[in-house]
Amino acid sequence: MMKAEIRPIATAYGEGRLHVRRAKSPIATLLLSHGAGRGVDAPDLMALAAALPGHGISVMLFEQPWHVAGRKVATPPATLDVGLTAAANALRTQTPLVVGGRSAGARSGARCAKALGARGVLALSFPLHPPGKPEKTRVEELRGAGLPMLVVQGERDPMGRPEEFPADVTGLDMTVIPEADHGLAVPKRAAVSQQEALGIVVESALEWLIRDIAGSSRARESRPEKSR
Repeated sequence: MMKAEIRPIATAYGEGRLHVRRAKSPIATLLLSHGAGRGVDAPDLMALAAALPGHGISVMLFEQPWHVAGRKVATPPATLDVGLTAAANALRTQTPLVVGGRSAGARSGARCAKALGARGVLALSFPLHPPGKPEKTRVEELRGAGLPMLVVQGERDPMGRPEEFPADVTGLDMTVIPEADHGLAVPKRAAVSQQEALGIVVESALEWLIRDIAGSSRARESRPEKSR
């Protein structure tokens, strides 16, 4: 994996960090933030950061101020949105932007994407509800995104199994990781190995980014203007 360029990002809630890995000839930019437990070194985030730049996708991993400060508990959702917005505003990119992240970061991406001018949302382990409390659904955050969205969900995620996601959310695609939990970890005796599970994350994200984000952007650019 290429070494990340680390940039400090000032926010109203302290300093965050942007871990930057740029593609040589980028066709899209992916800005992802981490969950409420682990930071940007989560295996799925690191797998995307390692693989996608080689395929023309610049990957920016945003480390929220609470994590930079060494706290063990994430700050409230609104503060995560402030951090993600500050990171997006610090980017200088001419390519289509996709925002998202894992768990709490996925929620923040869905809430902020449209305001940030993003073309899509990549949601890893979207926490559809707290564990054991399906009545406290967060589906309106998905509906509110109003953009193409790829959800990568573990088959056994206690915060939202794939079959719990409604089929009528506009623009929602889903990739299911067999037997995986909320961290997209699979049991040792699962049908797929952990490495294969992370490969599914990378392959599905890359295919979606090229097809629905970079491809659709190029189609719009090449479409002739209608005469008035």
